[in-house]
Amino acid sequence: MKKLQENGLSLVILAVFAACMAAQVWTGRLELNEERRQHGEQSLSLPDYLRSGHFWEATAENWESEFLQMAAYVLLTIGLYQKGSSESKKPGEREAVDRDPRNARGKALANAPWPVRRRGWILKLYENSLSIAFVALFLASFWIHAIGGARAHSQEEVSHGGEPVGVTEYLSTPKFWFESFQNWQSEFLALVAMVVLSIWLRQRGSPESKPVDAPHAQTGTE
Repeated sequence: MKKLQENGLSLVILAVFAACMAAQVWTGRLELNEERRQHGEQSLSLPDYLRSGHFWEATAENWESEFLQMAAYVLLTIGLYQKGSSESKKPGEREAVDRDPRNARGKALANAPWPVRRRGWILKLYENSLSIAFVALFLASFWIHAIGGARAHSQEEVSHGGEPVGVTEYLSTPKFWFESFQNWQSEFLALVAMVVLSIWLRQRGSPESKPVDAPHAQTGTE
């Protein structure tokens, strides 16, 4: 029970993700098979659909935008501020997240993650590992989007008597960039909404909000 309490947030989010992914697969297969029937083509089985460009394009273009959002947010909040927002550091003040791990001594060093104790290039990598991970996930999703999109676009072209396209050729099409930018703009809109709305609005109990009785000018959660 204690383990569930300690990990409840990630477990519930993971369960919702799995449910939404299953629903996406189910409805996506129905949509694609309906299109295929209209063109006189045979319906795809579930395993075939999971290998299709339709599935991977739709999935990766959303992952891509989410990981771009998180990478940008992590990096932008290092040196940019928004007075009154719970999502910002306090302007002009050093906070715990700015602390140089190389200055850790005694018990603090003993309890630190092993890259901090190891020092050198491993620590340099570790102190930027969150942004590196999100950038890597973004780039991987971007490439999967391109591969899946090229497959889906090629299938559509062949269905209409055209020729299939390669990944690099698909990257030069307006379709690929339209798919990307329509997702990217929504992610940055969501970010600015979170940053700005948290100045005046509250949610009691959430670490993403300031205390309900905190003044609007207070920056950060405490």
